[in-house]
Amino acid sequence: MAVLFHRLVIVGVGLIGGSLGLAARARGLVEEIVGFGRTEANLRVALERGIIDRYTFDPAEAARGTDLLLLAVPVAAMQQVTAQFVPFLPPGCVVTDAGSVKEAVVRTMEAFLPPTLPFVGAHPIAGTEQAGAAAAFATLFEGRLCLLTPTPRTDPQALARVRALWEGVGMRVEEMEAATHDYVLARVSHLPHLIAFSLMNATRAAARDGLDLLVYAGSAFADMTRVAASPLEMWRDIFLSNREALLNALADFEQALAQLKTGVERGDVEILTAAIEQARSERYRFVRLRERT
Repeated sequence: MAVLFHRLVIVGVGLIGGSLGLAARARGLVEEIVGFGRTEANLRVALERGIIDRYTFDPAEAARGTDLLLLAVPVAAMQQVTAQFVPFLPPGCVVTDAGSVKEAVVRTMEAFLPPTLPFVGAHPIAGTEQAGAAAAFATLFEGRLCLLTPTPRTDPQALARVRALWEGVGMRVEEMEAATHDYVLARVSHLPHLIAFSLMNATRAAARDGLDLLVYAGSAFADMTRVAASPLEMWRDIFLSNREALLNALADFEQALAQLKTGVERGDVEILTAAIEQARSERYRFVRLRERT
């Protein structure tokens, strides 16, 4: 493949940023990758694994000659982190992100960045519950979906280059309004994480008489709580940044849960049957959708 960017700076070389570095390098999409982060131990891992060519803690050094700045940091930190680079980034450098919340991020970044630094909101919908450069792998994005959230202010050329990058590492790319993105992701990503955290805490709270409930948990519990091991800072910021959409999603979930609770309380076979049948049908439909992609 043709080179898309000469120098990519990854701010936050974790699972997403690190996997993009590996995938972009393997496919020849970038010439040089520079890592920037908070901890040298993680950046050393990234260097040893070939994710980055070098790393630095100096924003001016990192920004020099850069034509793509990727923000793979918690959403609440993006403006503060970017502010370190803005004085040193060359005109035309594309700034993009990989955050799971888009409306607040896009609004903030477009207002903050000068016109010479185009911003493209992006969300590669891929990942695991693991974190850090050690968790990165080159095939993370293959066949997965990436949502871009352009606005009337988005530079078309910058948008096309970011699209080409995510397509180049094997993703299917769609464009979506930022508010719609946050509505959707609140229900299919943020709410499931919130439920997983809650289930783990509820199980701990229910322990009694020295009985360790986790000893008896099987695959259903493991599947439902896998993402409860996800990074604290990242998910705390996602919940707060997408508060309104998440609260609406939580209200929908509480209503669905209340239906099942009513069926159990009343011993109502019809209510339970209808709720379970509907859920099974939606699950099978979800599986079929996944098989097509």
